Amino acid sequence: MADRLYTNREADEIFSALRLETKIEKYILARMAFSLSLSEDGITVPMSVEFGGAEFKRPTFIGQDELFIKTLIGKVYGQSDISEENFYSNKSIIKNHIDNGAQKLRNLFEESGNNADSLIKKLVSKVEFKGRKEILGKGFEILLGREMLQKNDVVMELNNTAIHANSHMAVMGKPGVGKTQFLLKILADIRNQSNFQTNFIYFDYKGDVADNQKFCDIAKVQTYRLLQGTQTLPINPFILPAYDEQTINVSAREKAESFASINSKLGVVQKGALTEAIRAAYSRRVSTDKQYPDFRDVYEMARLAYEEEGKRDDSLIEVLRDLSDFNLFWAHGSELAPIEKLSDRSLLIDVHTMPVLKELIAYLVIERLYKEMSVMPDSPVNDNKRTIRTILVIDEAHNYLSQKNIFLQRIIREGRSKGVVVFFASQSPNDYQQKFFNFQELLEFAYIFQCEGVSSSSIQDILGCSQKTAKDLQTEVARLEPWQVISRGQDKKDEFMKFTAEAFYKNY
Repeated sequence: MADRLYTNREADEIFSALRLETKIEKYILARMAFSLSLSEDGITVPMSVEFGGAEFKRPTFIGQDELFIKTLIGKVYGQSDISEENFYSNKSIIKNHIDNGAQKLRNLFEESGNNADSLIKKLVSKVEFKGRKEILGKGFEILLGREMLQKNDVVMELNNTAIHANSHMAVMGKPGVGKTQFLLKILADIRNQSNFQTNFIYFDYKGDVADNQKFCDIAKVQTYRLLQGTQTLPINPFILPAYDEQTINVSAREKAESFASINSKLGVVQKGALTEAIRAAYSRRVSTDKQYPDFRDVYEMARLAYEEEGKRDDSLIEVLRDLSDFNLFWAHGSELAPIEKLSDRSLLIDVHTMPVLKELIAYLVIERLYKEMSVMPDSPVNDNKRTIRTILVIDEAHNYLSQKNIFLQRIIREGRSKGVVVFFASQSPNDYQQKFFNFQELLEFAYIFQCEGVSSSSIQDILGCSQKTAKDLQTEVARLEPWQVISRGQDKKDEFMKFTAEAFYKNY
Protein backbone atom coordinates (compact mmCIF):
# COMPACT_ATOMS: atom_id res chain seq x y z
CA MET A 1 0.00 0.00 0.00
CA ALA A 2 1.51 3.34 -1.08
CA ASP A 3 1.83 5.76 1.82
CA ARG A 4 2.67 8.88 -0.20
CA LEU A 5 2.48 10.57 -3.57
CA TYR A 6 4.27 13.46 -5.24
CA THR A 7 2.59 16.25 -7.20
CA ASN A 8 4.07 17.67 -10.35
CA ARG A 9 6.32 20.73 -10.02
CA GLU A 10 3.69 23.14 -11.35
CA ALA A 11 1.14 22.05 -8.73
CA ASP A 12 3.73 22.47 -5.97
CA GLU A 13 4.51 26.01 -7.15
CA ILE A 14 0.80 26.86 -7.25
CA PHE A 15 0.19 25.50 -3.73
CA SER A 16 3.24 27.36 -2.37
CA ALA A 17 2.05 30.65 -3.89
CA LEU A 18 -1.54 30.17 -2.72
CA ARG A 19 -0.39 29.27 0.79
CA LEU A 20 1.36 32.63 1.08
CA GLU A 21 -1.72 34.47 -0.16
CA THR A 22 -4.44 32.54 1.68
CA LYS A 23 -2.60 31.26 4.80
CA ILE A 24 -4.16 27.85 4.04
CA GLU A 25 -1.90 24.85 4.45
CA LYS A 26 -0.72 22.96 1.39
CA TYR A 27 -2.48 19.70 2.18
CA ILE A 28 -5.81 21.52 2.55
CA LEU A 29 -5.22 23.33 -0.77
CA ALA A 30 -4.47 19.92 -2.30
CA ARG A 31 -7.77 18.53 -0.98
CA MET A 32 -9.57 21.57 -2.39
CA ALA A 33 -7.86 21.04 -5.74
CA PHE A 34 -8.75 17.34 -5.77
CA SER A 35 -12.41 18.06 -4.96
CA LEU A 36 -12.67 20.82 -7.58
CA SER A 37 -11.17 18.66 -10.30
CA LEU A 38 -13.20 15.56 -9.38
CA SER A 39 -16.47 17.51 -9.47
CA GLU A 40 -15.73 19.38 -12.72
CA ASP A 41 -13.71 16.95 -14.86
CA GLY A 42 -14.44 13.55 -13.34
CA ILE A 43 -13.21 10.67 -15.48
CA THR A 44 -11.96 13.04 -18.21
CA VAL A 45 -9.13 14.32 -16.00
CA PRO A 46 -5.77 14.27 -17.83
CA MET A 47 -3.15 11.86 -16.54
CA SER A 48 -0.26 13.43 -14.65
CA VAL A 49 3.05 11.66 -15.31
CA GLU A 50 5.47 14.07 -13.65
CA PHE A 51 6.10 13.85 -9.90
CA GLY A 52 8.90 16.23 -9.01
CA GLY A 53 6.80 18.39 -6.71
CA ALA A 54 5.49 18.25 -3.14
CA GLU A 55 5.21 15.07 -1.09
CA PHE A 56 1.83 14.28 0.47
CA LYS A 57 1.80 11.41 2.95
CA ARG A 58 -1.35 9.36 2.88
CA PRO A 59 -2.43 10.01 6.52
CA THR A 60 -1.99 13.76 6.01
CA PHE A 61 -4.06 13.99 2.85
CA ILE A 62 -6.65 11.29 3.58
CA GLY A 63 -7.01 11.79 7.33
CA GLN A 64 -10.06 9.91 8.63
CA ASP A 65 -11.95 10.24 5.35
CA GLU A 66 -10.68 7.23 3.38
CA LEU A 67 -14.06 5.52 3.08
CA PHE A 68 -15.72 8.81 2.12
CA ILE A 69 -13.11 9.65 -0.55
CA LYS A 70 -13.20 6.12 -1.99
CA THR A 71 -16.98 6.35 -2.16
CA LEU A 72 -16.79 9.67 -4.02
CA ILE A 73 -14.28 8.31 -6.52
CA GLY A 74 -16.26 5.11 -6.96
CA LYS A 75 -19.43 7.12 -7.66
CA VAL A 76 -17.75 9.37 -10.24
CA TYR A 77 -15.82 6.56 -11.94
CA GLY A 78 -18.57 3.96 -11.72
CA GLN A 79 -16.29 1.51 -9.92
CA SER A 80 -17.26 -0.51 -6.88
CA ASP A 81 -13.68 -1.55 -6.13
CA ILE A 82 -10.66 0.74 -6.54
CA SER A 83 -7.18 -0.75 -6.35
CA GLU A 84 -4.60 0.76 -4.02
CA GLU A 85 -2.47 1.92 -6.97
CA ASN A 86 -5.43 3.69 -8.55
CA PHE A 87 -6.45 5.20 -5.21
CA TYR A 88 -3.22 6.61 -3.74
CA SER A 89 0.09 6.48 -5.58
CA ASN A 90 2.05 8.41 -8.19
CA LYS A 91 -0.18 6.80 -10.83
CA SER A 92 -3.42 7.30 -8.99
CA ILE A 93 -6.75 9.01 -9.59
CA ILE A 94 -6.10 11.26 -6.61
CA LYS A 95 -2.74 12.48 -7.97
CA ASN A 96 -4.29 13.24 -11.37
CA HIS A 97 -7.01 15.34 -9.78
CA ILE A 98 -4.64 17.13 -7.40
CA ASP A 99 -2.40 18.27 -10.24
CA ASN A 100 -5.33 19.14 -12.50
CA GLY A 101 -7.18 20.88 -9.70
CA ALA A 102 -4.13 22.99 -8.82
CA GLN A 103 -4.38 24.66 -12.23
CA LYS A 104 -8.07 25.25 -11.66
CA LEU A 105 -7.33 26.90 -8.31
CA ARG A 106 -4.75 29.15 -9.97
CA ASN A 107 -7.25 30.15 -12.66
CA LEU A 108 -9.91 30.91 -10.02
CA PHE A 109 -7.38 32.99 -8.09
CA GLU A 110 -6.59 35.05 -11.18
CA GLU A 111 -10.31 35.43 -11.93
CA SER A 112 -10.69 36.71 -8.36
CA GLY A 113 -8.27 39.54 -9.01
CA ASN A 114 -5.51 37.70 -7.11
CA ASN A 115 -7.48 38.28 -3.93
CA ALA A 116 -7.56 35.48 -1.34
CA ASP A 117 -10.95 36.40 0.14
CA SER A 118 -12.54 36.53 -3.32
CA LEU A 119 -11.05 33.13 -4.14
CA ILE A 120 -12.59 31.58 -1.04
CA LYS A 121 -15.96 33.15 -1.87
CA LYS A 122 -15.80 31.69 -5.40
CA LEU A 123 -15.03 28.24 -4.00
CA VAL A 124 -17.79 28.50 -1.39
CA SER A 125 -20.29 29.54 -4.05
CA LYS A 126 -19.57 26.28 -5.87
CA VAL A 127 -20.21 23.95 -2.92
CA GLU A 128 -21.98 25.75 -0.10
CA PHE A 129 -24.75 23.69 1.50
CA LYS A 130 -25.03 21.23 -1.39
CA GLY A 131 -24.90 18.43 1.16
CA ARG A 132 -27.58 20.02 3.31
CA LYS A 133 -30.36 20.41 0.74
CA GLU A 134 -32.10 17.32 2.06
CA ILE A 135 -32.92 19.01 5.37
CA LEU A 136 -33.61 22.57 4.22
CA GLY A 137 -37.27 23.31 4.87
CA LYS A 138 -37.67 20.18 6.98
CA GLY A 139 -38.27 20.78 10.66
CA PHE A 140 -37.26 18.49 13.48
CA GLU A 141 -40.26 16.98 15.21
CA ILE A 142 -38.99 15.03 18.20
CA LEU A 143 -41.42 12.90 20.20
CA LEU A 144 -40.53 13.60 23.84
CA GLY A 145 -43.25 11.62 25.59
CA ARG A 146 -46.94 11.73 26.48
CA GLU A 147 -48.84 14.03 28.80
CA MET A 148 -49.64 12.33 32.09
CA LEU A 149 -53.33 13.25 32.16
CA GLN A 150 -54.53 13.81 28.59
CA LYS A 151 -52.06 11.26 27.12
CA ASN A 152 -51.40 13.58 24.17
CA ASP A 153 -48.05 13.31 22.41
CA VAL A 154 -45.49 15.91 23.47
CA VAL A 155 -43.51 16.95 20.40
CA MET A 156 -40.55 19.34 20.25
CA GLU A 157 -40.20 21.40 17.06
CA LEU A 158 -36.56 22.15 17.69
CA ASN A 159 -35.74 24.42 14.73
CA ASN A 160 -39.09 26.14 14.10
CA THR A 161 -38.16 29.85 14.16
CA ALA A 162 -41.83 30.89 14.03
CA ILE A 163 -42.47 29.63 17.55
CA HIS A 164 -39.02 29.40 19.18
CA ALA A 165 -36.42 32.12 19.70
CA ASN A 166 -33.57 29.61 19.68
CA SER A 167 -32.90 25.87 20.01
CA HIS A 168 -30.85 25.74 23.23
CA MET A 169 -31.99 23.10 25.71
CA ALA A 170 -31.42 21.96 29.30
CA VAL A 171 -32.33 18.60 30.87
CA MET A 172 -32.20 18.57 34.67
CA GLY A 173 -32.54 15.81 37.24
CA LYS A 174 -30.70 13.76 39.81
CA PRO A 175 -28.90 10.55 38.74
CA GLY A 176 -31.06 7.55 37.87
CA VAL A 177 -34.30 9.33 36.90
CA GLY A 178 -33.96 8.90 33.12
CA LYS A 179 -32.51 12.19 31.91
CA THR A 180 -29.55 10.63 30.03
CA GLN A 181 -31.76 8.12 28.18
CA PHE A 182 -34.12 11.00 27.34
CA LEU A 183 -31.24 13.09 25.98
CA LEU A 184 -29.83 10.20 23.92
CA LYS A 185 -33.25 9.58 22.39
CA ILE A 186 -33.43 13.23 21.30
CA LEU A 187 -29.92 13.11 19.79
CA ALA A 188 -30.59 9.85 17.95
CA ASP A 189 -33.83 11.29 16.51
CA ILE A 190 -32.01 14.42 15.34
CA ARG A 191 -29.29 12.39 13.65
CA ASN A 192 -31.84 10.21 11.88
CA GLN A 193 -34.23 12.99 10.88
CA SER A 194 -31.35 15.08 9.48
CA ASN A 195 -29.95 12.11 7.55
CA PHE A 196 -26.88 12.49 9.81
CA GLN A 197 -26.13 16.00 8.55
CA THR A 198 -26.74 17.66 11.92
CA ASN A 199 -23.73 16.78 14.06
CA PHE A 200 -23.00 16.94 17.77
CA ILE A 201 -19.99 17.22 20.08
CA TYR A 202 -20.73 15.45 23.37
CA PHE A 203 -18.62 15.86 26.52
CA ASP A 204 -19.18 12.65 28.47
CA TYR A 205 -18.30 13.37 32.09
CA LYS A 206 -19.23 9.92 33.50
CA GLY A 207 -18.26 7.61 30.63
CA ASP A 208 -21.67 5.94 30.50
CA VAL A 209 -22.55 7.30 27.06
CA ALA A 210 -19.24 6.18 25.57
CA ASP A 211 -20.01 2.70 26.93
CA ASN A 212 -23.41 2.69 25.18
CA GLN A 213 -22.26 1.07 21.95
CA LYS A 214 -25.78 0.87 20.57
CA PHE A 215 -26.17 4.64 20.80
CA CYS A 216 -22.72 5.24 19.26
CA ASP A 217 -23.60 2.97 16.35
CA ILE A 218 -27.07 4.41 15.74
CA ALA A 219 -25.89 8.03 16.05
CA LYS A 220 -22.77 7.27 13.98
CA VAL A 221 -20.55 9.13 16.42
CA GLN A 222 -16.77 8.81 16.77
CA THR A 223 -15.77 8.17 20.38
CA TYR A 224 -12.53 9.46 21.90
CA ARG A 225 -11.64 8.00 25.30
CA LEU A 226 -9.01 10.31 26.75
CA LEU A 227 -6.34 8.82 29.02
CA GLN A 228 -7.53 5.35 28.04
CA GLY A 229 -4.87 3.67 25.96
CA THR A 230 -3.11 5.80 23.35
CA GLN A 231 -6.12 7.57 21.88
CA THR A 232 -5.61 11.27 21.19
CA LEU A 233 -8.22 13.89 20.35
CA PRO A 234 -7.38 14.95 16.74
CA ILE A 235 -8.05 18.61 17.49
CA ASN A 236 -5.47 21.37 17.67
CA PRO A 237 -6.70 24.30 19.81
CA PHE A 238 -4.08 26.59 18.24
CA ILE A 239 -5.42 26.50 14.68
CA LEU A 240 -6.53 30.01 13.72
CA PRO A 241 -8.33 31.50 10.69
CA ALA A 242 -5.21 33.62 10.06
CA TYR A 243 -1.70 33.81 11.50
CA ASP A 244 -0.99 37.53 11.49
CA GLU A 245 0.50 39.09 14.62
CA GLN A 246 -2.74 40.62 15.88
CA THR A 247 -4.77 37.39 15.56
CA ILE A 248 -2.05 35.43 17.36
CA ASN A 249 -1.77 38.01 20.16
CA VAL A 250 -5.54 38.07 20.76
CA SER A 251 -5.74 34.27 20.77
CA ALA A 252 -2.77 33.98 23.17
CA ARG A 253 -4.38 36.38 25.65
CA GLU A 254 -7.73 34.57 25.39
CA LYS A 255 -6.12 31.22 26.12
CA ALA A 256 -4.33 32.65 29.13
CA GLU A 257 -7.66 33.94 30.44
CA SER A 258 -9.21 30.52 29.78
CA PHE A 259 -6.56 28.73 31.82
CA ALA A 260 -6.86 31.22 34.67
CA SER A 261 -10.66 30.99 34.81
CA ILE A 262 -10.41 27.25 35.44
CA ASN A 263 -7.26 27.09 37.58
CA SER A 264 -7.43 29.57 40.45
CA LYS A 265 -3.70 29.08 41.10
CA LEU A 266 -2.82 30.94 37.88
CA GLY A 267 -2.40 34.60 38.71
CA VAL A 268 -1.42 37.66 36.71
CA VAL A 269 2.25 36.61 36.44
CA GLN A 270 1.38 33.13 35.15
CA LYS A 271 -1.12 34.53 32.65
CA GLY A 272 1.56 36.81 31.27
CA ALA A 273 4.05 33.95 31.07
CA LEU A 274 1.55 31.74 29.26
CA THR A 275 0.69 34.49 26.78
CA GLU A 276 4.38 34.97 25.93
CA ALA A 277 4.96 31.19 25.66
CA ILE A 278 2.09 30.84 23.19
CA ARG A 279 3.39 33.75 21.10
CA ALA A 280 6.86 32.22 21.07
CA ALA A 281 5.42 28.84 20.04
CA TYR A 282 3.70 30.43 17.03
CA SER A 283 6.96 32.17 16.08
CA ARG A 284 8.72 28.83 16.19
CA ARG A 285 6.33 27.45 13.53
CA VAL A 286 5.98 30.55 11.33
CA SER A 287 8.11 29.27 8.45
CA THR A 288 6.69 25.73 8.41
CA ASP A 289 3.78 24.22 6.49
CA LYS A 290 1.78 24.01 9.72
CA GLN A 291 1.93 27.47 11.25
CA TYR A 292 0.23 26.50 14.49
CA PRO A 293 2.04 25.07 17.55
CA ASP A 294 1.01 22.20 19.80
CA PHE A 295 1.10 21.92 23.59
CA ARG A 296 4.61 20.46 23.49
CA ASP A 297 5.81 23.65 21.77
CA VAL A 298 4.09 25.87 24.34
CA TYR A 299 5.43 23.84 27.27
CA GLU A 300 9.00 24.00 25.91
CA MET A 301 8.78 27.76 25.35
CA ALA A 302 7.45 28.32 28.87
CA ARG A 303 10.09 26.06 30.42
CA LEU A 304 12.91 27.82 28.55
CA ALA A 305 11.64 31.21 29.68
CA TYR A 306 11.50 30.02 33.31
CA GLU A 307 15.07 28.66 33.08
CA GLU A 308 16.37 31.91 31.62
CA GLU A 309 14.73 33.89 34.43
CA GLY A 310 15.81 31.44 37.12
CA LYS A 311 12.22 30.74 38.14
CA ARG A 312 11.07 27.54 39.77
CA ASP A 313 8.35 25.39 38.23
CA ASP A 314 4.88 26.42 39.33
CA SER A 315 1.24 25.57 38.62
CA LEU A 316 1.48 26.87 35.03
CA ILE A 317 4.41 24.60 34.18
CA GLU A 318 2.59 21.71 35.84
CA VAL A 319 -0.54 22.19 33.70
CA LEU A 320 1.43 22.61 30.47
CA ARG A 321 3.54 19.53 31.29
CA ASP A 322 0.39 17.47 31.79
CA LEU A 323 -1.11 18.68 28.52
CA SER A 324 2.13 17.84 26.72
CA ASP A 325 2.84 14.47 28.37
CA PHE A 326 -0.72 13.11 28.29
CA ASN A 327 -1.00 13.65 24.50
CA LEU A 328 -4.62 14.70 24.87
CA PHE A 329 -4.66 16.89 21.74
CA TRP A 330 -3.18 16.53 18.28
CA ALA A 331 0.58 17.12 18.17
CA HIS A 332 3.10 17.66 15.40
CA GLY A 333 4.45 14.36 14.17
CA SER A 334 1.04 12.67 14.29
CA GLU A 335 0.29 10.51 11.27
CA LEU A 336 -3.27 11.83 11.10
CA ALA A 337 -4.06 15.42 10.20
CA PRO A 338 -6.02 17.47 12.75
CA ILE A 339 -9.76 17.83 12.20
CA GLU A 340 -10.35 20.77 9.90
CA LYS A 341 -13.95 21.60 10.88
CA LEU A 342 -15.47 20.48 14.17
CA SER A 343 -18.98 21.32 12.95
CA ASP A 344 -18.63 18.65 10.26
CA ARG A 345 -18.01 15.82 12.74
CA SER A 346 -19.97 14.03 15.46
CA LEU A 347 -17.62 13.44 18.38
CA LEU A 348 -18.12 11.87 21.79
CA ILE A 349 -15.32 12.98 24.10
CA ASP A 350 -15.04 10.73 27.16
CA VAL A 351 -13.19 12.55 29.97
CA HIS A 352 -14.36 10.49 32.93
CA THR A 353 -10.99 8.88 33.70
CA MET A 354 -9.13 12.19 33.83
CA PRO A 355 -8.23 13.19 37.39
CA VAL A 356 -7.68 16.79 36.30
CA LEU A 357 -8.08 18.95 33.19
CA LYS A 358 -11.67 17.83 32.44
CA GLU A 359 -12.98 21.37 32.34
CA LEU A 360 -9.93 22.68 30.49
CA ILE A 361 -10.37 20.09 27.73
CA ALA A 362 -13.97 21.21 27.26
CA TYR A 363 -12.98 24.88 27.39
CA LEU A 364 -10.39 24.50 24.63
CA VAL A 365 -12.71 22.52 22.36
CA ILE A 366 -15.53 25.03 22.92
CA GLU A 367 -13.15 27.88 22.09
CA ARG A 368 -12.13 26.15 18.86
CA LEU A 369 -15.80 25.59 17.94
CA TYR A 370 -16.63 29.24 18.58
CA LYS A 371 -13.73 30.47 16.43
CA GLU A 372 -15.00 28.23 13.63
CA MET A 373 -18.60 29.35 14.15
CA SER A 374 -17.70 33.03 14.06
CA VAL A 375 -16.62 32.87 10.40
CA MET A 376 -19.50 30.69 9.20
CA PRO A 377 -22.16 32.20 6.94
CA ASP A 378 -25.62 32.38 8.51
CA SER A 379 -27.48 29.09 8.61
CA PRO A 380 -30.19 28.85 5.91
CA VAL A 381 -33.85 29.22 6.88
CA ASN A 382 -36.60 27.78 4.72
CA ASP A 383 -40.28 27.79 5.65
CA ASN A 384 -39.36 29.02 9.15
CA LYS A 385 -37.07 26.02 9.69
CA ARG A 386 -33.45 26.87 10.39
CA THR A 387 -30.76 24.35 9.44
CA ILE A 388 -28.95 23.17 12.56
CA ARG A 389 -25.33 22.42 11.78
CA THR A 390 -24.03 21.13 15.09
CA ILE A 391 -25.04 20.68 18.72
CA LEU A 392 -22.67 21.15 21.65
CA VAL A 393 -23.76 18.69 24.38
CA ILE A 394 -22.38 19.28 27.89
CA ASP A 395 -23.08 16.47 30.35
CA GLU A 396 -22.83 17.10 34.11
CA ALA A 397 -23.02 20.78 33.18
CA HIS A 398 -23.01 21.94 36.81
CA ASN A 399 -19.23 21.38 36.64
CA TYR A 400 -18.95 23.96 33.84
CA LEU A 401 -21.71 26.52 34.36
CA SER A 402 -19.99 28.31 37.24
CA GLN A 403 -16.90 28.98 35.13
CA LYS A 404 -16.81 32.21 33.19
CA ASN A 405 -16.41 30.54 29.81
CA ILE A 406 -16.68 33.48 27.43
CA PHE A 407 -16.77 31.20 24.38
CA LEU A 408 -19.67 29.15 25.70
CA GLN A 409 -21.52 32.37 26.45
CA ARG A 410 -20.83 33.63 22.92
CA ILE A 411 -22.06 30.40 21.34
CA ILE A 412 -25.29 30.65 23.35
CA ARG A 413 -25.76 34.31 22.38
CA GLU A 414 -24.66 34.15 18.75
CA GLY A 415 -25.20 30.52 17.76
CA ARG A 416 -28.83 30.88 16.67
CA SER A 417 -28.04 32.56 13.36
CA LYS A 418 -25.15 30.17 12.69
CA GLY A 419 -27.09 26.96 13.33
CA VAL A 420 -25.00 26.04 16.40
CA VAL A 421 -26.99 24.85 19.43
CA VAL A 422 -26.13 24.00 23.06
CA PHE A 423 -27.72 21.15 25.05
CA PHE A 424 -27.03 20.94 28.80
CA ALA A 425 -27.58 18.00 31.14
CA SER A 426 -27.29 18.85 34.83
CA GLN A 427 -28.67 17.89 38.24
CA SER A 428 -30.82 20.92 39.12
CA PRO A 429 -32.40 24.14 37.80
CA ASN A 430 -30.31 25.86 40.49
CA ASP A 431 -27.21 25.26 38.34
CA TYR A 432 -28.30 27.88 35.81
CA GLN A 433 -28.55 30.75 38.30
CA GLN A 434 -25.20 32.37 37.64
CA LYS A 435 -24.74 36.07 38.39
CA PHE A 436 -22.31 36.68 35.55
CA PHE A 437 -24.53 35.23 32.78
CA ASN A 438 -28.27 34.69 32.41
CA PHE A 439 -28.42 31.12 31.16
CA GLN A 440 -32.14 30.74 31.98
CA GLU A 441 -33.17 33.57 29.67
CA LEU A 442 -31.51 31.91 26.67
CA LEU A 443 -32.74 28.34 27.22
CA GLU A 444 -35.72 27.85 24.93
CA PHE A 445 -36.34 24.25 26.02
CA ALA A 446 -36.15 23.09 29.65
CA TYR A 447 -37.08 19.66 31.04
CA ILE A 448 -37.05 19.03 34.80
CA PHE A 449 -36.88 15.47 36.10
CA GLN A 450 -36.87 14.68 39.81
CA CYS A 451 -34.60 17.08 41.71
CA GLU A 452 -34.04 17.85 45.36
CA GLY A 453 -33.43 21.19 47.04
CA VAL A 454 -34.62 23.23 44.06
CA SER A 455 -35.32 26.89 44.78
CA SER A 456 -38.61 28.39 43.66
CA SER A 457 -36.76 31.25 41.96
CA SER A 458 -34.79 28.86 39.72
CA ILE A 459 -38.01 27.04 38.76
CA GLN A 460 -39.63 30.39 37.98
CA ASP A 461 -36.66 31.48 35.86
CA ILE A 462 -36.39 28.18 33.98
CA LEU A 463 -40.11 27.72 33.26
CA GLY A 464 -41.11 31.38 33.03
CA CYS A 465 -44.06 30.72 35.36
CA SER A 466 -45.51 32.86 38.16
CA GLN A 467 -43.94 33.00 41.60
CA LYS A 468 -46.91 31.19 43.14
CA THR A 469 -46.75 28.38 40.57
CA ALA A 470 -43.01 28.02 41.13
CA LYS A 471 -43.50 27.64 44.88
CA ASP A 472 -46.21 25.04 44.31
CA LEU A 473 -43.89 23.10 42.00
CA GLN A 474 -41.00 22.95 44.49
CA THR A 475 -42.52 20.01 46.35
CA GLU A 476 -43.83 18.40 43.18
CA VAL A 477 -40.41 18.41 41.51
CA ALA A 478 -38.92 16.58 44.51
CA ARG A 479 -41.69 13.92 44.36
CA LEU A 480 -41.58 13.16 40.62
CA GLU A 481 -41.22 9.48 39.75
CA PRO A 482 -38.48 8.33 37.34
CA TRP A 483 -39.29 9.34 33.73
CA GLN A 484 -41.78 12.00 34.86
CA VAL A 485 -40.95 15.49 33.58
CA ILE A 486 -42.15 19.05 34.16
CA SER A 487 -41.62 21.54 31.34
CA ARG A 488 -43.08 24.69 29.88
CA GLY A 489 -46.59 24.28 28.56
CA GLN A 490 -47.02 23.62 24.85
CA ASP A 491 -49.92 26.06 24.86
CA LYS A 492 -49.04 29.60 25.96
CA LYS A 493 -52.01 29.68 28.34
CA ASP A 494 -50.47 26.80 30.35
CA GLU A 495 -47.65 27.73 32.72
CA PHE A 496 -46.27 24.19 32.76
CA MET A 497 -47.01 20.65 31.75
CA LYS A 498 -46.20 17.17 33.05
CA PHE A 499 -45.37 14.25 30.81
CA THR A 500 -43.78 10.81 30.84
CA ALA A 501 -40.49 10.89 28.94
CA GLU A 502 -39.44 8.63 26.10
CA ALA A 503 -36.20 6.68 26.46
CA PHE A 504 -33.50 5.79 23.94
CA TYR A 505 -33.45 2.10 24.87
CA LYS A 506 -37.23 1.82 24.28
CA ASN A 507 -37.11 3.43 20.84
CA TYR A 508 -33.96 1.94 19.32
